[in-house]
Amino acid sequence: MFTGIVQAIGIVDAVTPKGGDVELCIRSPSFDLSTTALGDSIACSGCCLTVTRLAPHSFYVDVSLESLNVTTLRNWQVGTEVNLESALRAGDALGGHYVTGHVDGIAKVAALKEDARSLRVDFDLPQDLGRYVARKGSICVDGVSLTVNGVQDLNGASRFDVNLIPHTRTETILRNYAVDTFVNIEVDIIARYLERMQGEGQETRGMG
Repeated sequence: MFTGIVQAIGIVDAVTPKGGDVELCIRSPSFDLSTTALGDSIACSGCCLTVTRLAPHSFYVDVSLESLNVTTLRNWQVGTEVNLESALRAGDALGGHYVTGHVDGIAKVAALKEDARSLRVDFDLPQDLGRYVARKGSICVDGVSLTVNGVQDLNGASRFDVNLIPHTRTETILRNYAVDTFVNIEVDIIARYLERMQGEGQETRGMG
């Protein structure tokens, strides 16, 4: 479990194909690995990955074929910057919202506009994910917990927008966004549970 509060930026140091999937080496001198052990989870731009090896200022992870198929990790190459967050430990502050690190899908930057000291960013995502996005709700974009300004449906897709404050632009890879940038999206887990509970309730009432 994570919070969507990025702790450091890492750089992909190596991409090694292995039997149909890949091993990544991610380097980040500013990311604290002092308490990290083999088997620990690290969110890498929103994707929960398991540490398989450790090196000075670096860690290695295996990326399954499934993850390559449904996330932006398939496009990562040496030099790609990634957001990093360690898994929550008991007593840690919850500064963002509950994030599982299980990416739901990929969205695309549709527009960027300066908005006072913030940057307003529009994202297009599949409509089947758009139904989980609500105005003033939470969403995780490349591992960053953000608040949704608004959401609308258009031509078989959904569009939502967020504001990136100066701190977010400075401390995360979101500073690199441009139109047509693809990003990992995880919708608010509470929305998924509410949908499931509502469906079960309707089925129960229908049996009475």
